[in-house]
Amino acid sequence: MAISVRKTSLWRGEVDNRPGSLARTLQPLADAGTDLEISMAYSMGNKAAIEVAPITGKRASATAEKAGLAESRVPAVVVTGDNRPGLGHTFARAIGEAGINMNYLVAHVVGNRFSSVFGFDSEADADRAIPLIKTAATARRAKRASARMPAARA
Repeated sequence: MAISVRKTSLWRGEVDNRPGSLARTLQPLADAGTDLEISMAYSMGNKAAIEVAPITGKRASATAEKAGLAESRVPAVVVTGDNRPGLGHTFARAIGEAGINMNYLVAHVVGNRFSSVFGFDSEADADRAIPLIKTAATARRAKRASARMPAARA
């Protein structure tokens, strides 16, 4: 199966790092029926960062703002597909060899599927990374297929 590569906007907020802060932030979004594909939360000492996506439409945007979230300025690219060993390295190498710096990477595998979110320093870097990721996935798939084929006989 081919991979899916698309840009998204993370919405981010900082809250006091206390029990229940994440639940309190997500409650209005859940009540409004917002279907989140990405939720991340992490401690930063006395504060905690919460990031979610997608937030689309006026209602969801207003709800997210009331929950203390704002659209992040860090461009993000979501990549999903069938997992294969070494795929993360393949993406990282293609992006790095093109001279593009990643702001962050969050990736996980469930069963045989992977999902990852790449953050970049600029929209231009995110736009440049998208075709590199697609090409890297295709090249890796072709390389694996050719390695399984028997050598031609003369």
